[in-house]
Amino acid sequence: MSRIGKQPIEIPSGVEVKVGAEEVQVKGPKGSLATPVHPKVEYEIVDNQVMVKRADESRLARAQHGLRRTLLANCVEGVTKGFERGLEVIGVGYKVSVQGKKIVLNVGYSHPVEYDLPKELEARAEGSKLFISGIDKQLVGEVAAQIRRVRPPEPYKGKGIKYIDETIKRKAGKAGKA
Repeated sequence: MSRIGKQPIEIPSGVEVKVGAEEVQVKGPKGSLATPVHPKVEYEIVDNQVMVKRADESRLARAQHGLRRTLLANCVEGVTKGFERGLEVIGVGYKVSVQGKKIVLNVGYSHPVEYDLPKELEARAEGSKLFISGIDKQLVGEVAAQIRRVRPPEPYKGKGIKYIDETIKRKAGKAGKA
């Protein structure tokens, strides 16, 4: 039995979960999300909890069990609390700013790099830090990864865009001539 899949998902007050034939709809105070249903996984709502069960013991059903439970748990957490990912811009002259739904990055190129945010997400800049927030965990992570790809951190000086909780393995530079 999947250790993650067998855990029930608590449904907080103000959150509504509807299981349909094609997807599970989750509505809450921050918005609504949907996650697709797999035919090998069954959902059961009992006493403000959702139990995710598999239809049989096949390899595919076992693989989908924990995945579908986690996707649904992320939807419930997203519509109640939301998700946030932090990025840090490190380097002399490197800066970040947010102008409406546009992120402007000055990271050592001859021109500022502009990134248009999807309408579901919010961004705020605090000095050299950039915070991306929204209700969809996958979308928040994907946008943060795309922004990081503009100038990934390099191992010699540590310059670039990195996640706030990321540590960069540093390398020694060239050895001087003796």
